[in-house]
Amino acid sequence: MNDQNRPADWKHFDDFAAGIATNRLPATDALRGQTFKITLKTGRTIDLAFTAADTVAWSEDSEAGADWYEALEVAPGVFFINMTFAARPAEDEAFIVDTRTRRVLSVRERVREAGEAPGEPRVAQVYSAGVLGDPTVPPTGREPAPTRDLIGLTAHYTYSPNHVYEHIYLSSQRYAWQNLVGVQRGHGDVDLATTWKFAENFYVFGFREFIIPVASLFFYNWDTMRSTGKFLGVTSQGKVENKPAGAFIEKKSRAVYDPGQEPV
Repeated sequence: MNDQNRPADWKHFDDFAAGIATNRLPATDALRGQTFKITLKTGRTIDLAFTAADTVAWSEDSEAGADWYEALEVAPGVFFINMTFAARPAEDEAFIVDTRTRRVLSVRERVREAGEAPGEPRVAQVYSAGVLGDPTVPPTGREPAPTRDLIGLTAHYTYSPNHVYEHIYLSSQRYAWQNLVGVQRGHGDVDLATTWKFAENFYVFGFREFIIPVASLFFYNWDTMRSTGKFLGVTSQGKVENKPAGAFIEKKSRAVYDPGQEPV
């Protein structure tokens, strides 16, 4: 792993990830035996067959496989589905699926080789909206899309008694974080971030760190004030791993900007 940009006391991905799933929602086997057809606006069509509580048979164009997945019901009828690929260990894909409205959001992630994208975070994310089932039948509800709703918000995320982080949403492209309780206490940074509004009071937030090769993806449910998601990153041993995480959310404050001075 290329650690040339990491300060000497900076923690590795696996250091802070230990225990960070304590307050996470439990996984569900509710999708076992079901099949999903997902069509994305990018033109991709993915077929999923959930053959077991943790195995999904998938196909896309000429590719197919059977790999690990995890499903969490993050709101009534809304599932956060995280998939990994044995043949492509540096990649994963998450689907947020509302089985009632048939709205879908896909987030593909990949840990890039060191030096592949100079000046950018090692982990890349690609967001795509889509539809569940027959794409010729219009879905209901709002279409997932990028949003500026969180700009100016400061919130605290309690992942466990030993993991409390503060997030400050600075703009449509960046957020600031600092560790208030935990092994990273005193550490913080500003990283690249993406926020999509999935539905009313539901958001999908992802960030990509510069200093170490790690990215996160979370579903925010403002109704229950829960954050549910995971990290993809490279451990201190140089291994790519997918780690679960989840937190209770507490909104703290919001900045108000004068006209003409709003962040990008």
